[in-house]
Amino acid sequence: MAPRIVAIGTAVPPVRLAQTDVRDMFTAQRGTSRLTQRLVHAAFDAADIHTRHSVVAQLAADGHPEPGEAVFRDASGALHAPSTGERNDLYIRAAPGLYAASARAALEDARVRPTEVTHVVTVSCTGFFAPGPDYRLVRDLGLRPDVERYHLGFIGCAAALPAVRAAERIARADPDAVVLVVSTELCSLHIRVSDDPQQIVAASVFGDGAAAAVVTGAADIGRPGGFDLEGFATTLTSEGETDMTWTIGDRGFDMILSAEVPRIIGREIRDAVGPVLDGVDAWAVHPGGRSVLDRVEAGLDLDPAALDASRHVLRTHGNMSSATLLFILRDLLVGDALADGTVVGALAFGPGLTVESARLTKRTPG
Repeated sequence: MAPRIVAIGTAVPPVRLAQTDVRDMFTAQRGTSRLTQRLVHAAFDAADIHTRHSVVAQLAADGHPEPGEAVFRDASGALHAPSTGERNDLYIRAAPGLYAASARAALEDARVRPTEVTHVVTVSCTGFFAPGPDYRLVRDLGLRPDVERYHLGFIGCAAALPAVRAAERIARADPDAVVLVVSTELCSLHIRVSDDPQQIVAASVFGDGAAAAVVTGAADIGRPGGFDLEGFATTLTSEGETDMTWTIGDRGFDMILSAEVPRIIGREIRDAVGPVLDGVDAWAVHPGGRSVLDRVEAGLDLDPAALDASRHVLRTHGNMSSATLLFILRDLLVGDALADGTVVGALAFGPGLTVESARLTKRTPG
């Protein structure tokens, strides 16, 4: 039996941010020029995002730092710039719970017991600690201590597909394997005030979330149905190495997301997808931003409704880096929107520019 995604679970932090509130918070910062205010309004309003979630409670309209917390926003509403260490400390406190919550949701939906998991693949590019999230999942979920563990770090928005691909390879090599893939990204930890248009765009789109998938090739493990994993591809575009980058600075991680990224994707997407996505019926495309989806839609000559699932996740959660694509696939997996046998093409984009793609077929029980 071909390896399949049995189920997908998701989790988000409890703090929900309205896009208009975050926009107004940025424009109200002392010393912000009128030009920067116009840039902020343009970026936030064009993003087609209504709400996002964050582990930084201080970013909420009524938020304020608790005693002992790093200050992201003080009582006057002024945004501060915590050190990278302070931001990472919050990652260490907040990330494990989201890893565990999304993993529990996936296992419960898959009808797989924690003790049946044989391999764990964790993903993140927004924080670091050791023993890491792979170790914490063993402890927090009660997995067997001999579970094989792997972590994919700092791959960026494209990382969910390499993680699922690794799980598929494991399941294909070991027919009894049950692989738990978990991605958690806390992008809002790295938010900052800036008059740099690229930083403004980053602040306008990124949110926090976690998603997990259960992958196995064993027919007798978990509930029937899911997504059959039928093929993967990866490629580099001919340009874009400096247009999407993610580096570690003294005041958080620094994102470069130039205006050329959507244009490069639009120019090269047809050649980049390759034969693995021939004959696709439905699409799950990572929403790096609204303009990225627009360029993919135009470059592949898709029906305007083809990216509805991607646009919905962008609208309600923003860009959660690597976790986002799994949110989209979950929406396509649950419910009756896609019939049995529907072929789904998945696309994600990462630094480089790297284009990751996958071919999946939906299978309904019965």
